Amino acid sequence: MSQVLVASNRGPVSFSLSDDGALAMRRGGGGLVSGLAAVTGAAPGGPLDEASGRAADPAVLWVCAALGDADRTAARRAPDGRIDLAGHDTGGAAVRMLDIPASTFHRAYNEIANSTLWFVHHLLYDTPRRPHFDARARRDWQSYEAYNAAFADALARDAAPGAKAAVQDYHLSLAPRMLRERRPDLKIVHFSHTPWAPPEYFRLLPDDIAEQLLLGVLGADHAGFLTERWASAFLDCCALLPGARVDRAARTVACGGHVTRVGVHGLGVDGPALLERAAEPDVGERARALREQVGDRRLIVRIDRTELSKNIVRGLAAYRELLVNHPEWRGRVVHLAFAYPSRYDLPEYREYTAAVRREAERITEEFGTAAWEPLILQVNDDYPRSLAAYGLADVLLVNPIRDGMNLVAKEGPVLSRRDGALVLSREAGAAAELSGDALMVNPYDVTQTAEALHRALLMPRDERAARRARLAAAATALPPQRWFADQLAALD
Repeated sequence: MSQVLVASNRGPVSFSLSDDGALAMRRGGGGLVSGLAAVTGAAPGGPLDEASGRAADPAVLWVCAALGDADRTAARRAPDGRIDLAGHDTGGAAVRMLDIPASTFHRAYNEIANSTLWFVHHLLYDTPRRPHFDARARRDWQSYEAYNAAFADALARDAAPGAKAAVQDYHLSLAPRMLRERRPDLKIVHFSHTPWAPPEYFRLLPDDIAEQLLLGVLGADHAGFLTERWASAFLDCCALLPGARVDRAARTVACGGHVTRVGVHGLGVDGPALLERAAEPDVGERARALREQVGDRRLIVRIDRTELSKNIVRGLAAYRELLVNHPEWRGRVVHLAFAYPSRYDLPEYREYTAAVRREAERITEEFGTAAWEPLILQVNDDYPRSLAAYGLADVLLVNPIRDGMNLVAKEGPVLSRRDGALVLSREAGAAAELSGDALMVNPYDVTQTAEALHRALLMPRDERAARRARLAAAATALPPQRWFADQLAALD
């Protein structure tokens, strides 16, 4: 196969730095890492060139950004940022870590990618107050351009002739066009892991910035999305782009003499790998601890990062309304709410985490007794505990305001040992595949969500079992290996 390059903000490895200056590497998570090995069959680090004894062009090269001081130290110590991966499994990928200046990275990543583009695609702006594009925002945009250019330069420098480049997500929306200008011989796919905003919301962005974002993605030969809904929104935005010709039947956009195909590539979970990890002793230990904590009560579980789109506060409010309207559940049910910190350097996220804590305290103070703890809120990340909770759940609540996919909704049915029911927001990307067997809710309707929780708790076991089996089958139908392979195949 031809060489494959992956570009993403976060890479397959990261580093920590001890007090004595020693670096420790750890493997990153996510489906892309596991998907690479299955697609490429490559050995870690790539082959050696027999003539020189040095590393030849690797079958897979992953270009990522240094995310913190330890990563930057590792990138500076490595020749040209090439990380020594001896003894580490990264799906067969060699890794180049870019030491982008911290100030440039902050403005590009925090101010533009996460505080602007993410808010646009998730429709989350408080529009009477934001967005506010002034001179400072324009300077931040210049950093976003520089950040994307750094990736395009690295990919252009390292790519073998005719290589395939897979550019990931909204952090790198400009990179495909920049890379095409530098290396027109390459085949490029861009994949969006988030929703894509409809035109009326996308146009909150300044006209020139909106146009640059669309042209950036259209620099790719193939633009991929998680659901038909997000792909259609992208096509709708492109239809407003001067000079662009959109063929909705063929799912193509012609612009500036180049044609970009638009595809839908749903992402599921690797069922066997997930079950294998859930069988490890640390997961069993946490399952026993959780069961001891809650006794024989019914369990409603949610597992999320404290992102604004996850709708945790309304989910907690729905649980409170369940206890108010259906007092028969008091003392008989516990809500395990695992809300892991996310983007805590942004003030909006700090306040949202505080709001989650306030709502949790309200429930505990109103309903808790000496014999019953109605809500267990955990805000520290513990992956084995999350896997344990999936297995114990009678009900899994996934109620985002808007999500690209939401793999929690897919992981839960695969790991459920109690045939847990799924209460799912219609605004999650996963709704396109799971709506037939989940209890669907409007994420803004707290009362409807509370009643869905009630119905889920009352659902007969045989119905729950049948629904869970179908949910698990749908969740594993498109594993990460196939998702990534289909993107590469689309370039052929």
